[in-house]
Amino acid sequence: MENKDHPQKNGKKKMTAGAWAKEIIIIILCAVALAAVVKGFLVDSRQIPSTSMVPTIEVGDRVILWRLAYAFGNEPERGDIIVFTPPEEFNSRQDLIKRVIGLTGETLEVRDGLVYINNEPLYEDYILEAPDYEYGPVTIPEDCYFVMGDNRNDSIDSHRWAEPFLPKENIKGKAVFRYWPLSRIGGIYD
Repeated sequence: MENKDHPQKNGKKKMTAGAWAKEIIIIILCAVALAAVVKGFLVDSRQIPSTSMVPTIEVGDRVILWRLAYAFGNEPERGDIIVFTPPEEFNSRQDLIKRVIGLTGETLEVRDGLVYINNEPLYEDYILEAPDYEYGPVTIPEDCYFVMGDNRNDSIDSHRWAEPFLPKENIKGKAVFRYWPLSRIGGIYD
């Protein structure tokens, strides 16, 4: 028996062009809103503009930034590569990327081609070459960090800043993954 009031088979209604367009617009708006939430609160990306992090990260590399790395009471650890708002002396809005070397309360010094933390040498297999300068000693204040580039002799980092300590509130997140170039895709800490 055929129902003459509903000519479509299987009870499905035909979608009009207007209803179809409305559905597409809703899907696009939801996707844009979801992308904004993800980018604003969870992940972001940065393209590296300088040689300060060579050999770990090279000019033109693109990295994923995990914004929640230091949320919920988590603190940066020595060796973390972070993205942060630069100190006011830079008079710039362009974020910087460096490695956390000194933690709150520690005394840091650079001498004899090594970084010393609380008078103990820090052995770093990720740097391009040993520092060719002397610095410190300095004690890192509460809620601050001392950051340095892996290319120690060509990095404008904490040891060159007028105020050398990076406040925790300037940190935007932890660099966790390189997605470009494809030949070097993968984890940054490998």
